[in-house]
Amino acid sequence: MRDRRVTVFGGSGFVGRYLVRRLAAAGARVDVAVRDPERALPLKTMGAVGQIAPVAANIRNADSVARAVDGADTVFNLVGLLYEGGAQTFQAVHASGAETVARAASAAGARRLVHMSAIGAAAESPAAYAKTKAAGEAAVAAAFTGATFVRASVVFGAEDSFFNLFGGLTRISPVLPLIGGGETRMQPVYVDDVAAGMLALVTDPSTAGQTYEFAGPRIYSFADLMDIVLRETGRRRLLVPVPFWATKVMAYFLQYWPRPLLTVDQVRLLQADNVAAPGSLGLTDLGIVPTPVDDVLPDYMKRYRRAGARHASQSINGAV
Repeated sequence: MRDRRVTVFGGSGFVGRYLVRRLAAAGARVDVAVRDPERALPLKTMGAVGQIAPVAANIRNADSVARAVDGADTVFNLVGLLYEGGAQTFQAVHASGAETVARAASAAGARRLVHMSAIGAAAESPAAYAKTKAAGEAAVAAAFTGATFVRASVVFGAEDSFFNLFGGLTRISPVLPLIGGGETRMQPVYVDDVAAGMLALVTDPSTAGQTYEFAGPRIYSFADLMDIVLRETGRRRLLVPVPFWATKVMAYFLQYWPRPLLTVDQVRLLQADNVAAPGSLGLTDLGIVPTPVDDVLPDYMKRYRRAGARHASQSINGAV
C-alpha cells in the first residue's frame, strides 16, 4: 500500500476512522471524502504531514465525486445511513450515490473499489435500508468490474451506536426492551477487525469481484446482548419482551426526533437475523481472527457503570 493513493468516502465515520488509520500506517496517501471536511481534520494526525487530506465530496453530487477520485488507485465507499433525513434518503445514498461513486471510480481508472454494504441486504426485504443496500450492490457491480463487497453484521467499538445506546438507557430507564421478544440473532463484529479486513482486501488481488460477510466469532440473541449490557454496566434492570407490532408503534413516534432512537424501518430490520450466511467468505479467509465482544466491551462500557459498581462475571439482570 506504500504511496498508493486511496480515496475513502465516509472516512470520518465510525468505520472510516479506523480504516484511515490502518491505511496511513500501511503507507497509503489517503483522501478522506466527506460532506464536511472540517469534521475530518482530526484524522490528519493519524499520518505523516500531508499524508491524509480531507476533501469535500457529496455522493449525491457527481462532479464532487469525480474530483475526489481523480488520480485514485483504490476507492472505498463506506457511506451509509441509519435513518433518513431531508435529501439524505436511503435511495439517494445507498443506491444512487453508490452507483455515482462506482461510475466515477471506473472513469478515473481506479484499480480497486471496495463497497460497504450490510448483512441482510436483499431486494425482497421489507426494510428500505436493506432493500436499498441490495440495489446499491447491483448498481456498483454493473458500474465497476471487479468491485469487492463487504457485508457487515452489527459493528461494535468505543464509538458504536448499539451498545452505547443501550448502555445509556440503563442510566435513565428501569427497563430495557427485548424487541420482538429478544430472539433476533446477531453476530457483532469489532470495528478494527472490519478495517483490517478491508485493508487485506485491497492488498490481495484474488478478492476482486468477491463478496465478504464480516461477522464476529459468536452468535447472540438480542436478549443475550442486553444481558451483556447489564453485566458490563453493573445495573439491575427489567428486561421486558415487547412484540414487534408494539415496537413499531413506539418507533413511529420516536423516528420524528432530530436524532431518532428507533425508526419503523429499523424494527423491520430486527425482524430478520443478522448473521453471516453459512459458507460465506469472511474475516478468517483474510487471515483475521475475529475479536470476541468480551475482549473489548468492558473498556468502553465502564462509562455507564453505576458509581462503585464492579465488573460482574455473570448477568445480574432482573429479567421477566
